Amino acid sequence: MQDPRRAPPTLAGLLAAGRRRLAEAGIEDAALDARLIVEHFSGTTRADAIARPDQPVPATAAAAVEDALKRRLAGEPVHRILGFREFYGLRLALSKETLEPRPDTETLVDAVLPFVRATVARAGDCRILDLGTGTGAVALALLSAVPQATATGVDISDDALATALGNARDLGLADRFSARKSDWFAEIFGRYHVIVSNPPYIPADDIGILQREVRDHDPVRALDGGADGLDAYREIAAAAATHLEVGGIVALEIGSTQGAQVTRIFATRGFALSESLRDLGGNERALVFRAAE
Repeated sequence: MQDPRRAPPTLAGLLAAGRRRLAEAGIEDAALDARLIVEHFSGTTRADAIARPDQPVPATAAAAVEDALKRRLAGEPVHRILGFREFYGLRLALSKETLEPRPDTETLVDAVLPFVRATVARAGDCRILDLGTGTGAVALALLSAVPQATATGVDISDDALATALGNARDLGLADRFSARKSDWFAEIFGRYHVIVSNPPYIPADDIGILQREVRDHDPVRALDGGADGLDAYREIAAAAATHLEVGGIVALEIGSTQGAQVTRIFATRGFALSESLRDLGGNERALVFRAAE
């Protein structure tokens, strides 16, 4: 309990102390992480820090900030602590069995969005199948941008499906988003204009050397792509054609060195590479395939 004779901490003081402690622990982006934690748990904004840096922070809020800082110092990612992450302008709740959506995956949305818009303009709708939907990030970003589109999010995890449905409700997209439990295409019927996926693509032996924030906190099932990291691509390539409308596309996130291998996998199944997009770091990140002529 806080000593009543001590003045409560100020907003500026909490921010400075948080930055210092995270930086001393060698945490990358210490200043940003400290700001996110302090703002979230104190109920303040960046504007408050500028206009009212000396405002006192109540003891309960200061204690919540302290607990969050300890979790961050122990290696838990800041967005896991907050319980949400911004993706393509949307706030998405996270859960234990969902991968934390990252900015690189926005490249996959960029790769698909023009086709979704063109399909709606031509056909009046666009049906999207999001394999391994997790939080629903990719599907919900597309639905938010194109009001005539609909999407089915597929995952093998009940927790992930519940999280995706909750995000759809929170974003006002539940009427155009459905969820289905399935091991890839096993329980999927019908055809879609777009099949999109950010599948597991880390080689199994590499998971142990990932950053601790990823290794210890992202679900292994969402990371482990098998011995060579390509198992999911083989699964998708093998069945995609039977679930794709004529003229449809398959769009995939890939590891930065996997482009040629994934392209060969899809070529053996009758698909041709239509487009390759790079992320903000210049790495090849998203591939778009069409059925070969």
